[in-house]
Amino acid sequence: MKAHDLARAIRAGDVNALPEDALASWVTAQRWFSSKLREVNDFRVLDLVALESADPIVAIAIAEARFGSGRHEVYQVPIAVRPLSSGWDEGVIYTTGAHVVYDALVDEAADAVLAGQFAAAATIERPAGCVRFHWDTSVAPPSAQPVTRMMAAEQSNTSIVLDERLALKLFRRIQPGINPELEMLRFLAAQGFTQIAELAGWCVYTGELMDATLGVVQRYVGGARDGWEVALDALVAEDRSFLDRLGELGSVTGRMHATLSSAADDPDFAPEEPTVETTSLLIATIDELIERTFDDLPDMPELAAIAGRGEEVRDHLQSLSHIGVRGRLIRVHGDYHLGQTVLGSDGWVILDFEGEPARPLLERRRKRSPLRDVAGMLRSFSYAAAAAEFQRGARVPDGWEQEARARFLEGYMASADPAILPIGQASVEKLLAILELERALYELTYDLNNRPDWVPIPVASITRLLQRPEA
Repeated sequence: MKAHDLARAIRAGDVNALPEDALASWVTAQRWFSSKLREVNDFRVLDLVALESADPIVAIAIAEARFGSGRHEVYQVPIAVRPLSSGWDEGVIYTTGAHVVYDALVDEAADAVLAGQFAAAATIERPAGCVRFHWDTSVAPPSAQPVTRMMAAEQSNTSIVLDERLALKLFRRIQPGINPELEMLRFLAAQGFTQIAELAGWCVYTGELMDATLGVVQRYVGGARDGWEVALDALVAEDRSFLDRLGELGSVTGRMHATLSSAADDPDFAPEEPTVETTSLLIATIDELIERTFDDLPDMPELAAIAGRGEEVRDHLQSLSHIGVRGRLIRVHGDYHLGQTVLGSDGWVILDFEGEPARPLLERRRKRSPLRDVAGMLRSFSYAAAAAEFQRGARVPDGWEQEARARFLEGYMASADPAILPIGQASVEKLLAILELERALYELTYDLNNRPDWVPIPVASITRLLQRPEA
């Protein structure tokens, strides 16, 4: 296809303008592609929405990967096109004799096109779908030619920093419905919770295929340090003052949950009474997760310690299942760990409210015990201790993880609303143990798909679980 023909086809939204085999090869190799262990049976472009731009041409492709058993995933792929003579060689998806098609988010000029759509609150209508950009007029919009850089170390999305003032996050895998990131940021800000990066803008896709959130723009927390890196640095430096910081983080977490349970008149956020069926469903869901996880374990030396031990894990789950059903079910962060926090001059700021990206969106919006977030953070301390040793060569002091847990829980229990928690320490501990098991199983699957070098961490946690007397 000639360069001008390609440009015309993309601007017209011709889904056949992009070779699907080349796009599939590129998408499935990206770290944000969530099903690397599955075989893709079919890959196709469902819609193509061109933005107003000349050089480079910028468009948003909506593409679908299909697997066996009717499973499928939909991805957002912002693309840019330049003449091959431009010499562009970053993020290349494919080239022809006349043009190069590449990931738009690696190009500052393409980033400026996207930022401009937010600033203009643009609406782009296509026959199959529409992309709408929204902007909070109380926030200064991005500049016309922002200085941009891509954030490092993201797993499932892509974020761009604009002028060191704003952060644009585009969701790579998209699902029908409002993304919890957008919903939760709106709610927390309206309720006066300040330990977040405030929402400035968002964009949505609506059409025959689905209605979905494509991305959000938030305040960029400049000068803050990633909570995960702060933890590893503290372990390497043997800085015990970080444990006090974990107490502060527990307090912020408790206040977040108190805020999330504060709107009895909002059906999407009003706390709900758990029932006996609630607990039974939780146990049954984790039991099914255990079965699915252990049935699908690949043959890897790193898994030898737990291979064939699924029934032992299920027995342990049943031994914990007799817990009270008091407390409340509320909206929660859903994927809470040190990497979802930053520590700055104003203390801890909580980020990334979209929940676990591998889970269906409706499930991520479901109300749950607030202890689910607590369990995620406690698991993060286990990861930090292990990573400090095998990544940084640090010698983690004996008992560090136990003390980190205690400090965080002390801060949390002092600020959380007691009405949303199970009654009694024993009930709290049992429910935490159940939810930590659920989290460890999720981590195992995630690490197998995305970072196999980390697999020994959840394996070690599950092994320790099986060594406890009650197992």
